[in-house]
Amino acid sequence: MEIQIKGGTVRRVRGGKDAPLNTLSVQARTVANFLSLACRRAGAKIVHNSDAGYTGIRFDTKVGPVVLEMPTGDDPYRIVHELIEPDEYGRTEIEMRRFPQSYKPQGIAHITGEFLMSRGFLK
Repeated sequence: MEIQIKGGTVRRVRGGKDAPLNTLSVQARTVANFLSLACRRAGAKIVHNSDAGYTGIRFDTKVGPVVLEMPTGDDPYRIVHELIEPDEYGRTEIEMRRFPQSYKPQGIAHITGEFLMSRGFLK
C-alpha cells in the first residue's frame, strides 16, 4: 500500500495513474518487493511525504513509526524513527542508521530488516 502526505492531508494512493512515478518512488517499490515477512507484517507502506520532503518505506513498529528514507543525490539511505510528539530538545525524528547507495535493492531490504529485528523494533 502507498500513502501520500501533502499539505497536512494523508491519502491512499492507488496503483496506475494515482501513484507517483519518479526515481525515488520506483526505488522504494523495488526495495519493498524484497522486504522480509517480518517487515511486511509490521505494516510496511511506501510514503510520499512532500511536507517533510522524502519518499520512503514506513514501518509501524512497537515503538512508533520508523522510516527508511530513499536518498536524493549523493546522500545515503537513512533509517529514521519518527516521534509522535517532539522530545525535550524539539526533535521530531531521530536518525538511527545511515548506509551508502552502493547496495542493491536486496541488500537494502536485508540491512533494514536485520537492523529493525536486532534492535527489537519488530515483533
